[in-house]
Amino acid sequence: MPITPGTKLPDAALYESKAFGDACPLSPEKVSVADATKGKKVVIFGLPGAYTPTCSAKHVPGYVEQLAALKAKGVDEVWCVSVNDGYVMAAWGKELGAFGKLRLLGDGSAEFTKALGLEVDLSKFGMGVRSQRFSMLVDDGVVKTVNVEQAGKFEVSDAGTMLTQV
Repeated sequence: MPITPGTKLPDAALYESKAFGDACPLSPEKVSVADATKGKKVVIFGLPGAYTPTCSAKHVPGYVEQLAALKAKGVDEVWCVSVNDGYVMAAWGKELGAFGKLRLLGDGSAEFTKALGLEVDLSKFGMGVRSQRFSMLVDDGVVKTVNVEQAGKFEVSDAGTMLTQV
């Protein structure tokens, strides 16, 4: 069952590369969801995969464009979470101009995605288990709003919608 407003966010390990070496991102560091959301207002958006069309052309760029407006409304951080590894998330974020602005967090084993109840099996497209497209507002570890897209849609998890909910 998908997570609902009023629910405490489940703890899970996500992975984040914070710097780049000569050829690629440095080793990702483990991030505890519970520790990283404690005492903060965080927007988390999830998407099926790095380097996929809607994610690259609309979802991430929209949050980069609206970052200042979200922060002006009291958001401390904006997280992009995908069932990819931390290396891929950092490299993709760098390409999109999001690295150092959004937190690009890899959920390589879909631990967090499954704990949220937002996994989707995209094996028929060669992608395996991935995340549904979603956004949520979390305040001190408690989910305040959740927006889950219908399959193949991009209508409610965008930065503009989240801006109206903060």
